Amino acid sequence: MLQFGLQKLVTLRADSIYTLPPGPIYPIVELLGNVPNHSTDFEVHRNWLAITHSLPISQWYYEATSEWTLDYPPFFAWFEYALSHVAKYFDQEMLNVRNLNYSSSRTLLFQRFSVIFTDTLFVYAVHECCKCIDGKKAGRELTEKPKFILSVLLLWNFGFPDIHFQYNGFLSGLMLLSIARLFQKRHMEGAFLFAVLLHFKHIYLYVAPAYDGSIRWNSFSFLRLISLGLIVFLVSALSLGPFLALNQLPQVFSRLFPFKRGLCHAYWAPNFWALYSALDKVLSIIGLELKFLDPSKIPKASMTSGLVQQFQHTVLPSVTPLATLICTLIAILPSIFCLWFKPQGPRGFLRCLILCALSSFMFGWHVHEKAILLAVLPMSLLSVGKAGDASIFLILTTTGHYSLFPLLFTAPELPIKILLMLLFTIYSVSSLKTLFRKEKPLFNWMETFYLLGLGPLEVFCEFVFPFTSWKLKYPFIPLLLTSVYCAVGITYAWFKLYVSVLTDPPVGKTKKQ
Repeated sequence: MLQFGLQKLVTLRADSIYTLPPGPIYPIVELLGNVPNHSTDFEVHRNWLAITHSLPISQWYYEATSEWTLDYPPFFAWFEYALSHVAKYFDQEMLNVRNLNYSSSRTLLFQRFSVIFTDTLFVYAVHECCKCIDGKKAGRELTEKPKFILSVLLLWNFGFPDIHFQYNGFLSGLMLLSIARLFQKRHMEGAFLFAVLLHFKHIYLYVAPAYDGSIRWNSFSFLRLISLGLIVFLVSALSLGPFLALNQLPQVFSRLFPFKRGLCHAYWAPNFWALYSALDKVLSIIGLELKFLDPSKIPKASMTSGLVQQFQHTVLPSVTPLATLICTLIAILPSIFCLWFKPQGPRGFLRCLILCALSSFMFGWHVHEKAILLAVLPMSLLSVGKAGDASIFLILTTTGHYSLFPLLFTAPELPIKILLMLLFTIYSVSSLKTLFRKEKPLFNWMETFYLLGLGPLEVFCEFVFPFTSWKLKYPFIPLLLTSVYCAVGITYAWFKLYVSVLTDPPVGKTKKQ
């Protein structure tokens, strides 16, 4: 039934595959099903619309009437400014800076449609990525073709939380399009798109080292280096120039890099620091029970308070922004080394990009759980090429997607998120198993056991824990378990991909063999 439905939604052309509906489908589900929820990001972007529409540029990064201040780079601010001139025809009141927490049916409609409309760039980017896929493994059936599988994995990716009105489809479209251009040897265009993307959302700094190393694919060229530098300079000048002229760059950067927010987000991203903080929490509980610790000396700012703030670990050494930066750089360096001195062509660049994204996710400061999409989406391109990469992709995407469940926490969303994830996971596992059916199994027994463990975890967190006495004394347990369990899987996928990159031979040796 699922296969039949997908066939109806996809048409095949000679050079590519087009999937008609946009991948980030949650806003569409909301429009059709009237799901009664939107997160704080709805108010964030409404406020940014109001700031950029009603205030001069000199006040954009100073305005603080709302707690949701403008903290994205200037291109995104101009993007909000452009949207505001369409928004005024829906509801002028949403553009009043002092209308805090303002919501209306017209405002909600505009936000949802603006997300869906801008997602068209993501659809086009997927179309371009499908052109870059080798079709040698293509089966007779449409649904067995790598391009078809890739289009579904990207366009119907469960991980897009566009309910948060963060235009993730649009931004991810820019990233995928820049990757496609590099695969197509249109390096300058790819560099330009990525430079633009950086000035839309600075989280993509995580993968910038991979783009810096892309000049080494074939042979080092000073001309290419100068050209890339000129592109970055011109885009940066266009973005930051007005604020440099206003002498406001320090203020802009203070908004973009707010280190006072603390090591982890309110809900811990499933990374190394989640494991570190969980260990600290366990040690502190044991210490209190055994009376090794004095309760009066326990730091008041708690990792499990649900607040975004600075805090001190209780038993283990507290982590500083500098420490996370050093850890991140150490984790990234081997992948950059391989890109420069063990070139593996465009595929090597893509692997380096994913490792940069995963390493930053693992060790970065105040990492948001949605940042896992920076690795999941490009990993989709690798998954249809080799069985080993398909295995890593399935572990990473299944674990990463499940880690996003706490973002959709209301009762009406529970069956929706479970159904959507099940559909996507069943399709991705079955399609990739079919694609690589002549090779060894994609999972070993340990990996299978781990992935199946997500089921009991969900049952406990959603249906058992709320009815236990622990709910009042330890309300953080469901989030802690989800974060720690998913951190194990993501760490394993990161390590497995790194082993693959470090052990694979360079492109030249592979061809000779």
